[in-house]
Parts: sequence; C-alpha cells; structure tokens
Amino acid sequence: MQSYDVRFWNVRRRNSKSAPYQIRWFVDGEEFQEPFVTKTLAEARRSELLTAARSGEAFDVETGLPVSELRRLNRTTWYEHARHYVDMKWPGAAAKHRASIAESLTLATVALCPEAKGRPDEALLRRALYQWAFNAGRRKTDPPHDEAAALRWVAKHSPPLNNLDSAQRMRSVLDALAKRLDGKAAAANTVKRRRAVLSNCLRIAVERELLPSNPLLRVHWETPKAVEELDERSVATPAQARSLLVAVREQGPRGEHLEAFFGCMYYAAMRPEEVSVLSRSQCTLPDEGWGRLDLAGARPQVGSAWTDDGKPYEERGLKHRPRRAVRPVPIPPVLVALLRAHIDRFGTGEDGRLFSAVRGGPVRSQEYGAVWKEARKRALTPEQAASPLAQIPYDLRHACVSFWLRSGVSLAEVARRAGQSIAVLQRYYAKVLDGEEARMNELIDQGFAEQEESDERAS
Repeated sequence: MQSYDVRFWNVRRRNSKSAPYQIRWFVDGEEFQEPFVTKTLAEARRSELLTAARSGEAFDVETGLPVSELRRLNRTTWYEHARHYVDMKWPGAAAKHRASIAESLTLATVALCPEAKGRPDEALLRRALYQWAFNAGRRKTDPPHDEAAALRWVAKHSPPLNNLDSAQRMRSVLDALAKRLDGKAAAANTVKRRRAVLSNCLRIAVERELLPSNPLLRVHWETPKAVEELDERSVATPAQARSLLVAVREQGPRGEHLEAFFGCMYYAAMRPEEVSVLSRSQCTLPDEGWGRLDLAGARPQVGSAWTDDGKPYEERGLKHRPRRAVRPVPIPPVLVALLRAHIDRFGTGEDGRLFSAVRGGPVRSQEYGAVWKEARKRALTPEQAASPLAQIPYDLRHACVSFWLRSGVSLAEVARRAGQSIAVLQRYYAKVLDGEEARMNELIDQGFAEQEESDERAS
C-alpha cells in the first residue's frame, strides 16, 4: 500500500554512543526511524527522503520508503516472480491454459537467462522449466537430478525483476516468443497468446510493486498478423463430405464406430471435444424429421501433468460459455439416422457417452486423426489429398458452418448453433459471406420488383 501523506521531524539527538543521531518521519500516520553516527549523515538522509516527497513520489506504508528506493532494494528475480505467477493462476486456470502459461514463461526465462558459465543444455533447460518449475501440480515431487541441477542454475542466474525495466531486453524476449523450437516463425495466434501471458505476468509484478510499470508498453514491437479468415480450399463440398464419411465407415469396426463421430462435426458443427462427451440423454432422435442435441460440456484433450486429477483430459463447460450453459443444436434427419444406427449397434458407455476409445475412455485425437488420414486417402484424388481440402477433422466443422451460411441461415442463428460470437463468425468466414453478396442483391432486387408490382396493382 502506498501513501502521499508523509511528514518529517527534524534530526534529533538521542542517548546512544553507536548512533546518537536519528531521523523520524510519518507515512500515513505510521512512524519510521533511522539512526546515524553523525548529524551530517542524518541530515543528508532526511534531505533525500524529503526530496522524494516534494517531487510527488509515493511512500510505502509498510517500510516507510519511497517507492523508487523500495524497488531498487527489492531483489526478487524474474524466476521467483514467474513461479509466484504460476501459483497464483493455477487454481482457476483450465488445463490447456496452464500448459500455455508454462510454455510462454519457459521461452521468456530461457531468453532472459545469461550465457553464463555452466548454463545447461537448451533442451534440458526448457524441459526443467516447462515440466517442473512452471507446473504447480508437480511441486510436491522432486524433479530428476539433471532437471533439479538446471533449476538451481536458473535460480542463481535469473536477473532481478527490476532489471527487466528495459525496452531492449523486452524486445529480445518478444523475439524469442515469436519463434518455434526450430528457429522458424511461430504462428501469429501462438505469438499473440504467448505475449499475452508475458504481459499479464509483468502486470502482476506492477501490482506487487516490483516494477514501476509494464515495460512491454514501451516497446514498439509489431505482433505478426494473424490469418483470421477461413481458407476456402479446406472446405469440403457436401458431396466430398459424404464421400469422406463413407471412407471412414469402410475402415472396419473402428471406422463404423467413428462415422457418427465425424458426422456430428459435419452436420452439427460440433467441436471434437464436444462430440467426445456427447451422451444419449443429450440426444432427441425422432423416427422422422429433425432432431436436437443439447450440448452441455466439452472434454478437451490435454496432458495428464496439467489436470488436477491426473487424467489426460479435462471435463469443461462449453467454450466461452458459463459452466452450466446448454447449447441446443437442431440436427438434420441424416445425422439423426447416423446417431440412431450408432446407438443400435454400439450402445453407450457406462456413463451414457456415445463414443469411446478402443480400450475405453474418451476418444483420443491420435485415434480419430489416424482414421481421418486414411479416409482422405480413400475418398480424395491424389491432387485433393495433397491440398488443404478437409486436411484435419476440424475442417468438417468449418464446412458445416460455411454450408449454413451459403444456405441463407442468419448470422445470429449460425453463431448460436456453432457456439461462436457473431463478430468471430463475420471475421473468420468473411470470404464465405462475400460470396453470398450477389445472391443477397438478387433477393433485394426481387423484393423491390414484387413491391413495384404490388403498388401497380393497387393503383
């Protein structure tokens, strides 16, 4: 806590042989004292404090010192603060975000550590920081010998936090965040995410009064432009999507089990982690006509090191929605039939879930990814297979949303069904929307013509 309410007393003499002179001052009503051997030293110190107060500087209520002096005296290192930041964020962070924080702080710490004697191998340094130093869940266990030695080196050589108050130093850290391990440029969204973690960590340092301000704000460093538009080359046509689903089914029992899994992504624009938790109780599957899925959660795949229960996945609410939110999605008859056939043949798990891995548990991305890779080889021509067309299963969701938009479904309804904001929808599917401009103009022209005919008949 800081205060500008500072008052000073004159130098006084006291009954002490070692330090007979003393200065006293009050900060927000609290008294502070410092003893000195000579009156000259006492007056010099009083003048120093008085100058800080007259220049408008705040004083710390706990120590009584000017804030600038307190920062100079503070020797909290970047490494100590980064660990504190991890501990602070860990309880409320999703598992994926925990891993993201660890990755970003690891890259920043490696960039900040000097090329001093005994510096550990780069791979060892990254591993020790990512898997141990910045993983609060592993704090109760000791790291392996090599990793422990690497972390001791970091603790010894990490720069004081106040040394980071340098635009040049921050620029070097940002440059490190913008690269992959192979030295090539990282994806723009990855850089943006890493920079956000670093900035938030430094903001907390300001909040803890360890830095006067966030040094990133003084650095003119352009974040790489993110590609925020859908690559239309990746969007499958309805005929191509159907061929791909057939190619999935034709891969034997495992493919037959996953046909409806991919069908949910194409016909209902579901994310893989949403399909993973789909249960029979969420499905309304009539004998005829449209059905409905009441989506209520997701199960994103993460490493077991980042979850509280040690499982390689995390049960979460819907993305960008409150924990108990439900997103109803109408589904066409073709998906109703797929799901009914799936339930008739495979039933459900003990927890009511429709899809499971071969050995039980949730379907892993490695498993359905391998099936999808084979389906592309079977359903697409060599030229198409070498292109971005439906390159990853998630492209089925993009194909579904694109089809809805091209079919004339309103932006608001598409956004609701897909679980996205209208702003993201407009930005990411801009080319799809642009392609509909001519058709929309025709509809408006048709409306004008019908109105004119109606006016003529009325007259």
